[in-house]
This record gives sequence, C-alpha cells and structure tokens, in this order.
Amino acid sequence: MKHLAAYLLLSLGGKSSPSETDVKTVLESVGVEADSDRLHALITELKGKDLQELIAEGSSKLASVPSGGAGGAAPAAGGAAAGGAAAEEKVEEKEEEKEESDEDMGFGLFD
Repeated sequence: MKHLAAYLLLSLGGKSSPSETDVKTVLESVGVEADSDRLHALITELKGKDLQELIAEGSSKLASVPSGGAGGAAPAAGGAAAGGAAAEEKVEEKEEEKEESDEDMGFGLFD
C-alpha cells in the first residue's frame, strides 16, 4: 500500500509514469524502506495504464459490494460509547481503591 501511495503522489505531482527509483526516493524521504519485489510488481502492473481509468473502474466495482445495513451501525456505536464510559468508571474506581489502600499503611508521603 505504501508503494501505491507513493506512486499516486508522484503522479499527482506531475510524473506521468513514475519509475521504481522515483518511488524509492519518495519512500526513503519519509524513512520508509521500499520492498523491491513488491515495487517491481506494482510498476510492472501499472506500466502503460491510465490511473484515472483504473480508479474509475475500481470505484464502480466497490459500488457493487454490499456493505451491510446502516440501521445497525448507530446502536453499535452508541453501545461502544457506553461501554467506553463504563470502562473509564472502572478505571477511576480502581484508582480510588489504590489511594485508599495507601492510607491504610499509617503514613503518607509528606508526613
């Protein structure tokens, strides 16, 4: 995916057909090491093809993929938020218990 992202960035920047060296340069500029085999396969696959046509073709294929019902997403998100709040309360309770157990020792840090 990183190779494809670098390739697309280069083509957006004006390079009509980025080379392996171009993609490696972009990746190395942000501290990412390029996988030569994958990069070579990507360059070979995209050679001579129009990126806009490939993106349009991919978008039409994604449009036909079922993505489930939208009705189930809202309650699930609400349940996750409630679960997150409950988890935060448990963490706070544990922290309070810790503080109480420190007081049972009979001395404090600043006594």
